[in-house]
Amino acid sequence: MYKTLKETTYNANIAIKKSGLVLLTWGNVSVKDDVLKVIAIKPSGVAYEKMKADDIVVVDFDGNIIEGTLRPSVDLPSHLALYKAHQEIGAIVHTHSTFATAWAQKGRAIPMYGTTHADYFSDDIPCAPYLTPEEMKDYEKNTGEVIAALIKKGRANETPAAIIKGHGAFAWGKNAKDAVLHAIVLEEVAKIAYLTEAIPGQNNPLPEHIKKTHYERKHGPNARYGQKK
Repeated sequence: MYKTLKETTYNANIAIKKSGLVLLTWGNVSVKDDVLKVIAIKPSGVAYEKMKADDIVVVDFDGNIIEGTLRPSVDLPSHLALYKAHQEIGAIVHTHSTFATAWAQKGRAIPMYGTTHADYFSDDIPCAPYLTPEEMKDYEKNTGEVIAALIKKGRANETPAAIIKGHGAFAWGKNAKDAVLHAIVLEEVAKIAYLTEAIPGQNNPLPEHIKKTHYERKHGPNARYGQKK
């Protein structure tokens, strides 16, 4: 019943490993199926090299295990909180990729300095604050909730990524393919922004009219990038 969903989720997890976004087991991907009303996610602590599609854990929207013999990722409550807050999200990637995590450790949003960033995100990549001592009592759930709070309702796919201070990066999309793509682009624009600030001289945010044009030519109502479907 869940074979296709588990294979999709497995392939997405392998993709972030092959893309260099994760070391060891520092990351996970989940995929939501609104028809079956379940979420599939990487098992906790299992090395990518040893993981099989059948190891993927399937849970309901409350996190109860529906299928699988392994524990789901400890980050599952973060994923669940994001799905609950933003229904349009269909898949989520969590990583500790180097440059995105460096910005997170600095506690700074990733600024939009160029069109590479604007091609995929409508604005700066927001950074959630440290969790409070009270929030740490339900760490994983509240991690998801503070990230979800950064995103305006109905607009999760306009800036499909965020970082959290002192922690790492989350990216998402309408499906697994989009979520992985956004995680890859997030790391690249984080790197480019870092290098931009490393060069002496004034740092200039991308002008609003250029930002808008680049984003809308790919994602706007009259998008013209790529081939007609």
